[in-house]
Amino acid sequence: MDHFVDRRSKSLWMDVAVAPNATPLQGSKECDVVIIGAGIAGISTAYELALGGSRVIVVDRGKIAGGITARTTAHLAPLCDDLTSAMISFRGEEMSRLFYESQAAAVDRIEEIQKRESIDCDFRRLDGYLFQAFNTDSKIIEDELEAVRKVGAPVDRLVGVPLAHCGQQHALRYTRQGTFHPLRYLKGLVAAIEAKSGSFHSDTVVEGFEERDDGKVIITAGSRTITARAAVVATNAPIVDRFALHTKMAPYRTYAMALSIPKGAIPDALYWDTLDPYHYVRLQPGDGRTDFLIVGGGDHKSGEADDAEVRFQALEAWTRNLVPAAQDVTHRWSGQVLDTIDYAGFIGRNPGSNSVYVHTGDSGQGMTHGLVGAIINSALILGREAKWAEVYEPSRKTPAAIGNFLRENVTAVKNFAEYLAPGELADISELKAGHGAIIRQGTSKIAAYRDPSGTLYARSAACTHLGCHLHWNSFETCWDCPCHGSHFAVDGTPLNAPAVGPLAEVSIKAERRDGEELENEPRDLTPFENLNRLT
Repeated sequence: MDHFVDRRSKSLWMDVAVAPNATPLQGSKECDVVIIGAGIAGISTAYELALGGSRVIVVDRGKIAGGITARTTAHLAPLCDDLTSAMISFRGEEMSRLFYESQAAAVDRIEEIQKRESIDCDFRRLDGYLFQAFNTDSKIIEDELEAVRKVGAPVDRLVGVPLAHCGQQHALRYTRQGTFHPLRYLKGLVAAIEAKSGSFHSDTVVEGFEERDDGKVIITAGSRTITARAAVVATNAPIVDRFALHTKMAPYRTYAMALSIPKGAIPDALYWDTLDPYHYVRLQPGDGRTDFLIVGGGDHKSGEADDAEVRFQALEAWTRNLVPAAQDVTHRWSGQVLDTIDYAGFIGRNPGSNSVYVHTGDSGQGMTHGLVGAIINSALILGREAKWAEVYEPSRKTPAAIGNFLRENVTAVKNFAEYLAPGELADISELKAGHGAIIRQGTSKIAAYRDPSGTLYARSAACTHLGCHLHWNSFETCWDCPCHGSHFAVDGTPLNAPAVGPLAEVSIKAERRDGEELENEPRDLTPFENLNRLT
């Protein structure tokens, strides 16, 4: 089935077929490096390895570049997304300086690659503005100015940014930021990798890893296998372990929309305000006399809200106030950000592994983190100096971030307590067409969805990663896991890592108005049975 029941959520980039020749994996294969996950991190890593002479195979559970990368707003901003002052408080000045240096190098690498491979992806350098939100203290600008200077980034302080009503707002201007069309860029990378004998396999679900004594890694996808001397797991959230990294990051959903706007209505730049969560703005070239204004914000913990329409309305109102020239809304979408407790991703050798490498925790900077990860992991695999590896070391501990660690992990504790709560509806007969809800049946919770034609889908409400209680996402028409960021289609198919297995089909009893009982055939699994089945 089409796992997205409708297409209300569609980004500005999704019409681009990044790897039109990709097919599902058939049979067993061998290569130097297998890469699981075909977003910007996976494809960029494959490119760097192919340049180094490695034979690479890239696999993805869905379309190539069809996951979270396709839901970016594609800001190429080297400074910490959660403010440099915050990063210094956790990691210190030297690590924060290296973080900035690596992220700036990522933008440089994108610029270099698109020139080298002649990729038409609208790449351009431009200024970025961090500006004081209305009715807030300007001290945040002062503190950030001091922090940015400490890490050595070029910055100017000014008053006023070229948005309506912002003539007196305090701001910082960062030079040599960047932006581009992410899927056009990745399409060019795929062509370059294929020219070096690399291959891509879509619709291929990796279910297992085995590290052999001879140093080889074998990944399994059903009856199919790939044997390689190294594997890179770049699946947004890692599928190679259950606890080591997941407890040090948390999933957040963010919202974005594109509006048409006359060319030249505002200067081509990146804009962010100082709210929490903040708004972020950029332009994308269109055709003729019209461009696209891309605006994002409205973040919340994944699965902890189902009010996308309200958030889009607020986002649109904010936009029209500051950019009166904005015209029709052309696209609306949401994506997921994995925020780490100290704002840097986890990149490098997977804890406890010899030949498996990971890339995760992009913390709102997926585009630049993707390139940083490619630089680091390819160097480690090729036996070269891996500059900046210490900043992103997956096994690192950050004592100063213990508050973030405790706060984010409370989610899992609260989540399991939800199994004791009543269902959202008293009976399945109350579930309307086009809606999803949690139904209690005895000791079990059931994730139920009735499609517009009336067909009912009933699945276990326990995430197949660690058994967390799922929540309905009406905008994306899927089930979200608040603990670690898994998403599931209405038929139980996993859409996003870390979950690998599908939700169990369940039996569900309902009462007709005349009292006659109805039942689906398959038996329900409790969350604990789901967890035991996978451990």
